[in-house]
Amino acid sequence: MKRAVVLLSGGLDSSTTLYHALQKGYACHCLVFDYGQKHKKEIRSAVAVAKAARCPYEIVRIGLPWKGSALLDKKVKVPEGRRLDAKDIPVTYVPARNIIFLSFAASFAEAVGAEVILIGANAVDYSGYPDCRPEFFKAYAGVLARGLKTCVEGRTVRVETPLIHLTKAEIVRLAQRLKVPTQLTWSCYQGGRRPCGVCDSCRLRARGFEEAGVKD
Repeated sequence: MKRAVVLLSGGLDSSTTLYHALQKGYACHCLVFDYGQKHKKEIRSAVAVAKAARCPYEIVRIGLPWKGSALLDKKVKVPEGRRLDAKDIPVTYVPARNIIFLSFAASFAEAVGAEVILIGANAVDYSGYPDCRPEFFKAYAGVLARGLKTCVEGRTVRVETPLIHLTKAEIVRLAQRLKVPTQLTWSCYQGGRRPCGVCDSCRLRARGFEEAGVKD
């Protein structure tokens, strides 16, 4: 069976990506990152989704002691009510996060013989992070092609971004078709008992469900 490594954050997009990969017939190995987030709720959600999908998972613990993001630094407040079409990159951006995560995923994929890495990045309804853009993933594919033993020997480890050009409403509809357990997912940048409803991620998710005509 074809093997895939799926980056699973516990949010709507990554969970939909996992179920998409399963539908495509991949045996999926999930990578869940504990990278010093202010809260661990998304990690628990990722584990719950992986278990619901009956997929093995690894929790990778890494430290980013230099912080540099509102998601890591308790002294930096998560923005509330920010314009969703703003052109600036918000303080919730974690420096080089996808570069770091994909590097771990590439190592894992090569070790277990996986041919593809899937990540739920989106460049339509998103917060403007530079490492969520198609041109970034195209460039990173070139890095893997030149830096992995597997690729040098003539095989490939691809990076796929099945949600990259979808609106959040389209992602919600896809999640419904794939029977993703969205009730287990967590998108909020805060770690309260309930989503805050005012951070970028909460508002993008709410708009997606509303436009899709689906109750969250």
